[in-house]
Amino acid sequence: MNKEDINLAKKARINSHSPYSNFQVGAALRTKSGKVYLGCNIENHGIQSICAERTAFAKAISEGEREFESITVVGAKKWEEPTEKCMPCGYCRQFMSEFVDENFKICVVDKDDNVEELTISELLPHSFEF
Repeated sequence: MNKEDINLAKKARINSHSPYSNFQVGAALRTKSGKVYLGCNIENHGIQSICAERTAFAKAISEGEREFESITVVGAKKWEEPTEKCMPCGYCRQFMSEFVDENFKICVVDKDDNVEELTISELLPHSFEF
């Protein structure tokens, strides 16, 4: 985890379209080759909203990426700085589990840019598998 990923996730958060929750989330997904894909949450009036984490993964996967190192996530109310760790939702945890290995790090950031690194098995100990 590096400071660049925190700054990139904060930058991605600015592009959030969150008119219903007013909660902006940004994510920086780093591949094993070092490339970074950014994502933000995109809400709409219905159940089709997409989280920042899945946006970043969708961009990367659609470009042919399949090997991922980490994702850094920041979130807070609109016009506020991130104040607490923004944990991926259950749907994102399951989504990520299908594309990452046991070494993949989920990095959540607090107001002082302190990072907590978690593995997918820590966030989703009993994921659905075929």
